[in-house]
Amino acid sequence: MEVLLVKQQKENNYECLIKGRVKNGQTIQFNNEITCTVEERVNTNTGYRYNIRFKCEDTLMSHLHEIGIMPVPPYIKKPINDSMQYQTVYSRQEGSIAAPTAGLHFTGTLLNNIKSAGIGLAFIILHVGVGTFMPVRVETVEDHVMESEYYIINKAAADAINNVIACGGRLIVVGTTTIRALESACWQDGMIQPSQGWSEKFIYPPYKFKTPIGALITNFHLPKSTLLMLISAYAGRQVILDAYQKAIDKGYRFYSFGDAMFIMNREE
Repeated sequence: MEVLLVKQQKENNYECLIKGRVKNGQTIQFNNEITCTVEERVNTNTGYRYNIRFKCEDTLMSHLHEIGIMPVPPYIKKPINDSMQYQTVYSRQEGSIAAPTAGLHFTGTLLNNIKSAGIGLAFIILHVGVGTFMPVRVETVEDHVMESEYYIINKAAADAINNVIACGGRLIVVGTTTIRALESACWQDGMIQPSQGWSEKFIYPPYKFKTPIGALITNFHLPKSTLLMLISAYAGRQVILDAYQKAIDKGYRFYSFGDAMFIMNREE
């Protein structure tokens, strides 16, 4: 049996996905110190989830690395022995269900070289949710419901972004998750405000961006995914289709450990 933590509700209570058959009230034993009780099955827009209460000394988070392994996308079949292979070098806060994979291309050396070249860096947080792996299955795009994901844009990041905008510089965004966070934030008079909250933003063509994105670095995404629709809203559907066809022709790698593309703003 496999339990995937999706969202923390209280200290030791989580919304989870479970691989295996369970029923309400069932107890699951992980080791001699940790058990959990299935309290409720909940029907969501992307299938059933389970509200689970864990019983252990201290908090569950303090035991996770003892009893759990890092979740990876379902299309990655080989085990990842070193968790840093699926982790950005600048990650700081736990909570994401998957890595923001555009960031996997950046090493510590590359970030230092970027700073040495006079290019500023700003870091924000978006905890990627399980919905990032969910294809759009409805016939009408507008009927698709996004999974909520928590984002944080602090004052330092907001000030850095606004300085670029005020100086007429170029804002280069790394990853579709970053765009979702920026577009979910509060903007006033063309400037982003420090904010945090749950994002359910679904971006698809046609869409008017609040963020003045100069360029986007992103991986090649799964067909029928919301991520593919987002980059189509930014670059144009035909531009993306042509780029993907060229990537296929050239043998580029797709998905999490694949290659990335640099998409320029069409209006620049």
